[in-house]
Amino acid sequence: MRLERVPYGDPDALRLVDEVQAEYVERYGGPDETPLDPLMFEPPAGSFYVGYDEDGAPVATGAWRRSQVTVFGTSRTAEVKRMYVVPAARGRGLARVVLAHLEATAREAGAEALVLETGTKQPEAIALYESSGYRRVPGFGFYKDAPLSRCFGKDLRRGPRGGLATTTSV
Repeated sequence: MRLERVPYGDPDALRLVDEVQAEYVERYGGPDETPLDPLMFEPPAGSFYVGYDEDGAPVATGAWRRSQVTVFGTSRTAEVKRMYVVPAARGRGLARVVLAHLEATAREAGAEALVLETGTKQPEAIALYESSGYRRVPGFGFYKDAPLSRCFGKDLRRGPRGGLATTTSV
């Protein structure tokens, strides 16, 4: 998979965002209503990525934006948004590739931790985040007090074995 940084308004990005919103409607009865400004995903405030398969078809998205959340003793945080892999491309590890890319690019931009919000009706997402070193953190953001919301964070200053992290590219 080839990952490209694109503007939030890119046609491939918008199509995949519409698909993930439809999935939220199916799972939760409504779309994600978190207020988003496309400028949140423009450097240096954030970045939005689309993943393309070997045929050039858009198959995944992921983004990060600067955050005001303080976790793990730092306020230099970024929030993961719009993680999605099209159903036909699931089960191939693409979400893990996108997440690793978001971690690397956010770290390169100065983030010391990543935070994210997901929901209990997305057990596969929770499993991905937990297996990637994310830990539960107090609720934050638009869905802070929603009973189906689960928030996670990862300290980017530490590697998977507790040592200092190094910057890598995917």
